[in-house]
Amino acid sequence: MNTVLILGGYGAVGREAAAALTGVPGTRVIVAGRNPGRAAPIPGTTAMRVDAADPADLDRALDGVTTVLMCAEIDNARVARACLKRGIGYVDVSASHDLLAEIGGLDDVARASGATAALSVGLVPGVTNLLARVCAERSPAAELRVGVLLGSGEHHGPAAIAWTLDGLGALDGSWTMNFPVPYGSRVVHRFPFSDQYTLPGTLGVPAVRTGLCLDSRLFTRLLAVAGRPAVARLLRRKGVRSLLLGALARFHFGGDGFAVTVTSGRGGASFSGRRQSRVTGRAAALLIRDLPALPPGVRHIEQLVDPIAFLSELASDGFDLRIDDGP
Repeated sequence: MNTVLILGGYGAVGREAAAALTGVPGTRVIVAGRNPGRAAPIPGTTAMRVDAADPADLDRALDGVTTVLMCAEIDNARVARACLKRGIGYVDVSASHDLLAEIGGLDDVARASGATAALSVGLVPGVTNLLARVCAERSPAAELRVGVLLGSGEHHGPAAIAWTLDGLGALDGSWTMNFPVPYGSRVVHRFPFSDQYTLPGTLGVPAVRTGLCLDSRLFTRLLAVAGRPAVARLLRRKGVRSLLLGALARFHFGGDGFAVTVTSGRGGASFSGRRQSRVTGRAAALLIRDLPALPPGVRHIEQLVDPIAFLSELASDGFDLRIDDGP
């Protein structure tokens, strides 16, 4: 029996992962959070109150668990260390480069206990990392480019919105990328997604640039304005930030579609569909299913799975995968 504890399990990604994991034979799913009574129950799962910020509470919750899926940002490196020291597998969907780098420093701990930690598991990073590996292997080039188009109408939690606002101040440069139908050619603005920092090391590519746009062209232009230093400083003010977070959590404009595209040399690949949280949760569930057979240590997803096989299986769940080897 594989017992999976999902921390932050009542958020959009956690619920998607939990629903997918309940269909995996021999898997017991525990959905955990600080206030499970406030969330709608997830059929086929067990609810548990866990405060991951409390080491004693976390230690109790880990009893009998074989894998932890981290869907929150609550001192993730400490949580990962607690899991790996006990030989418990760890999967993290975080997009924060600093956080992932800190967990990467636990490789010796994981190897010593025979546990596996999988990082960059989701859409961005995650699917983008796998597309990047396909492109880099098939069409090596001096620079690999990643374009991310997100639906501005999808519901995102406060933590995800805050992370995006923080990243706006790091916007630096823009370029055009081609996305699959119905989006077409779009201007993307450089954004500090973690894969542009990790991929040169994991894939050995010389340089990586990642850019962001939204399904709404108007909102994409507003992104560029929000990235200006003066505006970014204003958005970091507590009162302004609080008002904006509340508004963005309450009102949604645009659709829930997404698309990611990667180019290297003359080659390219893309992955698209609806609901970013769904693809992230489903990707995490697939990785957790295969985790017991993967080697111990801390690795990013592109170092652990066959990219074509993984993406093809993920796409069969209602997404679109396209790979172009170029002329």
